Amino acid sequence: MHRLRVAEQQLVEIARVLTWNPKILLLDEPTSALSDHEVERLFALIERLRSRGVGIIYVSHRLAEVRRIAHRVTVLRDGQRIATMPMAQVTEPDLVRMMVGRDVQDRFARGAAGTGAPVLEVRELATPTGLRDVTLTVGRGEVVGLFGLIGAGRTELARALFGLDPIEKGQVLVEGRPVAIRSPGDAIRAGLAFVTEDRRQGLVYPLTVAENVTLASLQRFTQWGFLRRRREARASEEYVQRLRVRPPDPRRQVRFFSGGNQQKVVLAKWLCTGARVLILDEPTRGIDVGAKAEVYEIVRQLAAEGAGILLISSEPREVLAVCDRVAVMYRGRIVVDLPVEEATEESLMSVASGLEVPA
Repeated sequence: MHRLRVAEQQLVEIARVLTWNPKILLLDEPTSALSDHEVERLFALIERLRSRGVGIIYVSHRLAEVRRIAHRVTVLRDGQRIATMPMAQVTEPDLVRMMVGRDVQDRFARGAAGTGAPVLEVRELATPTGLRDVTLTVGRGEVVGLFGLIGAGRTELARALFGLDPIEKGQVLVEGRPVAIRSPGDAIRAGLAFVTEDRRQGLVYPLTVAENVTLASLQRFTQWGFLRRRREARASEEYVQRLRVRPPDPRRQVRFFSGGNQQKVVLAKWLCTGARVLILDEPTRGIDVGAKAEVYEIVRQLAAEGAGILLISSEPREVLAVCDRVAVMYRGRIVVDLPVEEATEESLMSVASGLEVPA
């Protein structure tokens, strides 16, 4: 199972539950890692189950999906029920306002993106996992979106850059200096950070927020082999406040936090290393609209402070909202690289699906 992609693991988990012939089926973010084709298959299955009398509770932050398949909708916020109503009587903006308690901006102010020297350069990279002659540049203070469908090579590129998959040929430069990345340790020493698409891979759930925040940079908090707890507490408190983790308790076990706050803890862990390049793979997967807006704001703040950010996403709206430039992957190659102002949701999907792939 551990060799399957997150999407494949999700499908196996759904299949396992269906073998029990349930009378009531609870689906918690079932499409968060699925491709459009796999989502359509799941929806067809839901329709068949519903026609047999199976009751379905469908938990999702993807409002278009909820509007498509739900008869009634209940909005929860901060552990309380805000409203329950027929889906036909509520609009998407109404749902967003009830979920977050305020209006949420779709776009965020951008600075002078890419005006600094390149902080990350990838030249003609190839890997045994299917990447072919990948060339990409991320400038200081720039947010570059890496868009593509599942299997296009987005996560494979992130894993190669972080030393999790071998590099067959090509060159990686950080702040103009060639670096040899053969392991995650090499990547961290070079100034790279990798937030995986499954946040469970980036956290140790029985540990506290403070222990998770300092996990990738323990050498900064030890002296003569002993952990300096006060220094760890001060650093974790700083990041908890900076990223607005709620509740703001560094001593609380991370497993008791919501998905959005867990994602902030993962970001804090890598910020604590002093990384200059952040590779974010689906950073808003499985978190609510309000938490997404906070993550976007954090990303823009980090870019304004000079970090180079490679944001991997399968949602064109997300890429267009927060990125300065977008590169589209198709079958292991980057086939389009352009300013985000020149892109649309339709053009991104057309290229990513192979309908308009340049020669």
